[in-house]
Amino acid sequence: MDLTTIKSALDNETLTGTTITVAGWVRTFRNDRFIALNDGTTIRNLQCVVDPAQVDEATRARFTTSAAVQCTGELVPSQGSGQRVELKVSAVQVLGDSDAESYPIQPKKHSLEFLREQAHLRFRTNTYSAIFRIRHQVSFGIHEYFDQQGYNYFHSPIITASDAEGAGEMFRVSTLDANSPPRHENGSVDFREDFFGREARLTVSGQLQAELGALALGKVYTFGPTFRAENSNTARHLAEFWMIEPEAAFMDLKGDMDLAEGLCKHLIARVLRNSLDDLQFLDARLKEEENSRPKEQRSELGLIDRLTFVLENPFERITYTEAIDILLRSKPHQKKQFQYPVEWGMDLQSEHERYLVEKHFKKPVIVTGYPAQIKAFYMRTNAPGDFGYSDKGKTVAAMDVLFPGIGEIIGGSQREERLDVLEARMAEMNVPTEELWWYLDTRRFGTVPHAGFGLGLERFVLFVTGMGNIRDVIPFPRTPKSAEF
Repeated sequence: MDLTTIKSALDNETLTGTTITVAGWVRTFRNDRFIALNDGTTIRNLQCVVDPAQVDEATRARFTTSAAVQCTGELVPSQGSGQRVELKVSAVQVLGDSDAESYPIQPKKHSLEFLREQAHLRFRTNTYSAIFRIRHQVSFGIHEYFDQQGYNYFHSPIITASDAEGAGEMFRVSTLDANSPPRHENGSVDFREDFFGREARLTVSGQLQAELGALALGKVYTFGPTFRAENSNTARHLAEFWMIEPEAAFMDLKGDMDLAEGLCKHLIARVLRNSLDDLQFLDARLKEEENSRPKEQRSELGLIDRLTFVLENPFERITYTEAIDILLRSKPHQKKQFQYPVEWGMDLQSEHERYLVEKHFKKPVIVTGYPAQIKAFYMRTNAPGDFGYSDKGKTVAAMDVLFPGIGEIIGGSQREERLDVLEARMAEMNVPTEELWWYLDTRRFGTVPHAGFGLGLERFVLFVTGMGNIRDVIPFPRTPKSAEF
């Protein structure tokens, strides 16, 4: 079957005047002759004009919403407004019927909540088809960027026996009988009889394994699914999501910040270049949504303006201590409008991050030099003279990239390469060194300065599409009490 995509039919001017065959799903059929056909390659539909005298009534009755149809005909300049060309149909075949009465997604506006319940069909709507074409562009752009930067794509394990974050909120992987597992004399489960001979879990991060790769290959990045058994039903949380984690040997914190800023700008430039139709649709959708909100809650920038804003502005780089000072002087703090109080040593909340980005600097911000007690054990401890060092308390060479509308989008750090400092930090945070002997070996045998970060794919897609709920930017969301489809 030699098919022309609808995107090609609409964009390739050399096809005008030729006979082509297209296939897709019916969006609408009006006036008993005009099929709006879409094949998923673009948000735009191709108008296919059938002659009622040549297509019998029984066949025309089958041109219902979401029926699959194949049309052959001459691609001619459009007689109406709204499209450059249309297909003058000479032959049409219904490939798959769609019952108009029972098809759940009708050509009208549906709530996102309703569409999440129809996740197997929601990709056929304009909103979701746009989101997932953009998700592809972002995903492909990630591989493109790191390949250009000389990074090796590195596959970290999904099943692991270590907890990289120290959070403990991990899914267990086991073949033991859940009702009567073998037990030690003290009553604890005897994992020696389990599949792996020890307790195993789904990974929360590939970072520690990526460090091993970087300390031999120089530059690596992981891109795969990660899992959090966090019982949180918010618009920002998923139990399964995709993470990108680069690690580079001989790179310091400044290099880490440069890499993160470069990645963000590369991805945004790619989406603006390759997905403008989809962005324009989502921009109009967001504008309509914003207009229904109280004026004080509306964003100053539209979606495309926001993306251009991030692309064109150098990211502001400040220390955590400077960020706290700015927040303490801010009107929202002085008028007690922040929900969370501001003090040195606290973890920045989304409201604080957005104030720094949207109100104070009016551009993306990278904050570094966070208090050690709120960051992971593997982050490098700052000394006097290091960017982010503070006399208020011990800090680490962490960096968070903050974006408008979303707050933190990337978190990373220079890693602690000094064995004695790392071991002391692990003891301080009760991280068992015997479980991570292999990680400590990289500090024993040829340690070097190195750094990396983590970017959640869904959080980035959330930003570039302007959506408000992370469940709308992953094909099949996994959340507490929900693993449909």
